[in-house]
Amino acid sequence: MVNSMTGFAALEGAQPPHRWRWEIRGVNGRGLEIRLRLPDGMGDLEVALRKAISARFRRGNIAASLRLHSESGAGDGPGPARIDRVLASLALIEARANALGQELRPSSAAEILSLRAMAEGDDREPDQSALITALREQIAPLIESFAQARADEGAALDNILSRQIDQIAALVEQARIMAEERRAQMGETLKRNLALVLENSEGVDADRLAQELALLAVKADVTEEVDRLNAHVAAARALMETDGPVGRKFDFLMQEFNREANTLCSKSGASELTRIGLDLKTVIDQMREQVQNVE
Repeated sequence: MVNSMTGFAALEGAQPPHRWRWEIRGVNGRGLEIRLRLPDGMGDLEVALRKAISARFRRGNIAASLRLHSESGAGDGPGPARIDRVLASLALIEARANALGQELRPSSAAEILSLRAMAEGDDREPDQSALITALREQIAPLIESFAQARADEGAALDNILSRQIDQIAALVEQARIMAEERRAQMGETLKRNLALVLENSEGVDADRLAQELALLAVKADVTEEVDRLNAHVAAARALMETDGPVGRKFDFLMQEFNREANTLCSKSGASELTRIGLDLKTVIDQMREQVQNVE
């Protein structure tokens, strides 16, 4: 069964005072292109994520992001940890002043908030190794969820492609039957035309004329195109049963399908065979659009 290059997955987690949300999505692409958006200072995590994506997928434009939030309220003012540190420092200063016989005026809350230490303090954990470990542990399930999403899309794509291959096979069979009927009719027509020309022409080289008519018959024969189209149908069905990425091979095969359908139309010489050729080109074009999403 084929896999799609499109899919989406999300995963959330938390480790106080942090909570986060992973998102990963993919669309079709000629090769594998990976774009990551992670918070600053997580280079090792980015390397691990990129390596995991590259190991699992071969094609597609894949974008992954991590949104990290702090539950301490950072950004709305000094957090509890910062306040506690500043107050502890002030208490030490007051104790030292009292030991030296100096009496300090009590500080107001507004004065404490205006201190540089309140503005420049750092509430982040000094060691974020536990956070990085928790985030790294979610890479595997995130990738697996995304792979499943692509597989689900691939299952729907598999059904569509299978129906389209069956449609192509049915149209090729119609063309084969029509070509067989046309071949017999064409032989009789050529014989009549040859006899008519010979009866009404003098000095005509009968052998040369017969060769020219035979050449026209060969040029109008679509047997080879029908045989090649049947071979392409067999190749397409084989690709549907192949494990792993087959998108590039499918894309090339669609070009071959289209080439034979064009030749069939140009050599048809009959309205019904032309109609079959045009229907064939329509289905091939629809299938080629779907193939663009195959990994």
